[in-house]
Amino acid sequence: VQLVESGGGWVQAGGSLRLSCAISGGDFASYAVAWFRQAAGKEREAVACIETHNGRTYYGDSFQGRFTVSSDTAANTVHLQMISLKPEDTAVYYCAASRSLIWSRNVKAEWWSGAAWGQGTQVTVSS
Repeated sequence: VQLVESGGGWVQAGGSLRLSCAISGGDFASYAVAWFRQAAGKEREAVACIETHNGRTYYGDSFQGRFTVSSDTAANTVHLQMISLKPEDTAVYYCAASRSLIWSRNVKAEWWSGAAWGQGTQVTVSS
């Protein structure tokens, strides 16, 4: 399975961006797809996750409310809508796909080490 992120870029604080994760080479409906981000000098952190077969969503504590994850089954794509962006949201955003749901309140990126990952897309939020 291959994952390709897009939609990153530069935005002013308070702005919005929608990231996309296009998935190919596998059965889209069989995956849990998560978004992670990694800021310079920091650990990769989990943002949100969606079970593509039923649309159930999960969010990291810091992201509920401003970030929304959704899936487009027809396009085999998972989106991450981000609003009210802050400079501290600046990071490389990655998507990952796993055949099993790997999520808890303190989910760590290393738990997804066996998943398929995209190359990431840079998001820069200026103040």
